[in-house]
Amino acid sequence: MEKQIIGRKPQIKSLEDVLTSSKPEMVALIGRRRVGKTFLIRQVYENRIDFELTGLQDGNTKAQLQNFQIAFSKYFPQIELSENPENWLAAFHQLSLALDKLPKTEKMVVFIDELPWLDAAKSDFIMALGWFWNSWASQKRVVLAICGSSASWMIKKIINDRGGLHNRVTKLIMLYPFTLSETEEYFKYQNINLNRSLILQIYMVMGGIPMYLDQMKSGLSAMQNIQEICFERDGYLKNEFERLLSSLFKNYHHHVNIIRALATKNMGLTRSEIISLTKYSNGGMLTEILDELEKSGFIMIQSGLGKRVKDSIYRLSDPYSLFYLTFIEPLGKNSVIEFTAMSDLPAWKTWCGYAFENVCFYHLKAIKKALGIAGVGTRTGSFYAKATEEMTGTQIDLIIDRNDQVMNLCEVKYSVNEYTVTKKDVENFENKKRVLRYYSKTKKHIFTSLITTNGVVNNAQRINYIDHVVVLDDLFND
Repeated sequence: MEKQIIGRKPQIKSLEDVLTSSKPEMVALIGRRRVGKTFLIRQVYENRIDFELTGLQDGNTKAQLQNFQIAFSKYFPQIELSENPENWLAAFHQLSLALDKLPKTEKMVVFIDELPWLDAAKSDFIMALGWFWNSWASQKRVVLAICGSSASWMIKKIINDRGGLHNRVTKLIMLYPFTLSETEEYFKYQNINLNRSLILQIYMVMGGIPMYLDQMKSGLSAMQNIQEICFERDGYLKNEFERLLSSLFKNYHHHVNIIRALATKNMGLTRSEIISLTKYSNGGMLTEILDELEKSGFIMIQSGLGKRVKDSIYRLSDPYSLFYLTFIEPLGKNSVIEFTAMSDLPAWKTWCGYAFENVCFYHLKAIKKALGIAGVGTRTGSFYAKATEEMTGTQIDLIIDRNDQVMNLCEVKYSVNEYTVTKKDVENFENKKRVLRYYSKTKKHIFTSLITTNGVVNNAQRINYIDHVVVLDDLFND
């Protein structure tokens, strides 16, 4: 392989296993745009790919078929085509005849990338793809690898298809953004030497998206890199927001409206609050948009412990979207600022607190490991209660409800220095426990677990009231 693959060990094994299996395989690799799906398949399969086709964004059927002809001519130059195939059925028939002529003893590999773009209006692409699999590929020694950046489209149109592709996918592989530890490994491979606090700063802005992290420059601090990538006129992420959303979703402005609404409230919104802000009706369209955003990694749905499903909280979890809407967009497209000056303002510190919470949600496996409960069955959720005459209100961002008769009430605190637990903090923690017990009626023991960045001052409040401390280094230990 020309380049080193960082992480991705389970995905690599799955891709390698289908090459050596005794049956035809249809592999669906799903992940958000810029996460490295195409790179992974090309690196694992290298020169094993016998045909590759990538869809054209916004291309109509005619353009997509011409695109197919260009790809066909590249892989089968000995076969002359007088004109574009008239439809996708003819195109896949043509491809099957060409593949049959290959003098191969090992499995053939066909790679079709960005399927959602190929499925133009009234193109019958999905029907033709089903024919290709059922009438030809399913009887051959072949791996058909398919990708799409719109995870919701891939699940709806391919995985849950009720037509010719029903139950045809033999291997579903999910590709997620890098974790903190994988980001650290990636930076080392790129000769970018930053300590973990600076890696966290970058991660809170860009998440673990390889294409974004690839813009980093060695020898610059986290703030200097953020300045160049996000705020300079030619910065890669300065105008990425709508470009990204438009590449993933049809009628993407609806998705943008939902994301904007969620960005107005750090703790997230209920479905009814989303409806109130966006004026969308409470129907199937809203359900579909929220599902697409959740499956594509832009939002997370937090079910409150003991709450009804309709009271679930929808929270903006995509780091870049949150950063863009908070800091980049308000400046205007042609503005250039010195971000290092902005980073001293209270707005930055408030944002860091919320962004760090999102990082913690993405690293629950590492948090459970640090708490010594990696092998304990758990469910996680949030909790919110308004004040009443009988009880004060409270909000708990993360509760780990364990099968060993214990709950961990997790308090997340971002701090550039050691965090000092104050008497006010203790009063807040104790109130949260009291309200949680009141509403949940739980008989479980409740531990107070503090998750912070740079450790905790070992004062009386910490010793007497905090049961566990999880620090930044623990989040790198997944």
